[in-house]
Amino acid sequence: MKAVVCKEFAPYQQLTVEDVDDPVAEAGHIVIDVKAAGVNFPDILLVEGKYQMKPPLPFIPGGEVSGTVSAIGEGVQGFRVGDRVVAATLLNGFAEKVATAAVQAAPIPDAMPFDEAAALITTYATTIHALKQRAELKEGETLVVLGAGGGVGTAACQLGKAYGARVIACARGEDKLAAAKQAGADELIDYESEDLKARLKELTGGKGADVVYDAVGGPFSEPAMRGLGWGGRFLVVGFAAGDIPKMPLNLALLNSRDIRGVFWGAWAGQFPKENGKNMAELFALYAKGQIKPMVSASYPLEDVTKAFDDLMERRVKGKVVLTA
Repeated sequence: MKAVVCKEFAPYQQLTVEDVDDPVAEAGHIVIDVKAAGVNFPDILLVEGKYQMKPPLPFIPGGEVSGTVSAIGEGVQGFRVGDRVVAATLLNGFAEKVATAAVQAAPIPDAMPFDEAAALITTYATTIHALKQRAELKEGETLVVLGAGGGVGTAACQLGKAYGARVIACARGEDKLAAAKQAGADELIDYESEDLKARLKELTGGKGADVVYDAVGGPFSEPAMRGLGWGGRFLVVGFAAGDIPKMPLNLALLNSRDIRGVFWGAWAGQFPKENGKNMAELFALYAKGQIKPMVSASYPLEDVTKAFDDLMERRVKGKVVLTA
């Protein structure tokens, strides 16, 4: 089969597409014929050796896939060959086939396109965990989303609205803000041309926001933190801007604010049943039309670097996927 191969931790432009051995279905595992694989910023960090973990070399990147089951290992129940599924694989997803533990896979509705399914796991599972378990977002609260035009940002806008929050979307430029508006945002802030802290205070009548969802980092984290009101919760989701901000801790003391880390992958590993409930809720919300992954581009495996370029150059509105 063909697969994207990372041979050394280096700029992603050095990735190659090669013929490798087909995976086999070991005990407790299934093999999926991949139809689509979601592309995420952590994939870039992994291949460049900048992620929290470093897999043994060489490896195949790609952490979320959708496709059909083609082989089933010993002891696996609940799946049949031909089933349409989605799976969180962490690695090995940028390939024509992938083997994964059956517990990491879930059936998808017949009406769900494979590209939307592949765009669901990382962004939406991260976000539902962030808003439910970490922020404990309540109906009527105000949710501020940084990087609101990207994959996790549009997911946060949609889920925030599904939970009855007022969503203030923050992004750069009209295109990204239009994507956030399409995802359900109530208010828009272009933080490249507007004073983020001042606008948050203005839009909340001086009260401040309840929750900030920050998957961006960089220079806008601190003003967003300053825009939180009493008991506000600041969610540290990621650092797509590249810079990890150094937050003055007196901002947590003032207004009794909380800084809460969000590491969905580690949490899901420790609490698989709770994660399973979250995934079931996501499919239910999808069926009701309350969430819908926004796929802005699709590339073949051979164009993986173009997909990564889209992410790095901020061209992605929603998600980009690879197709096998």
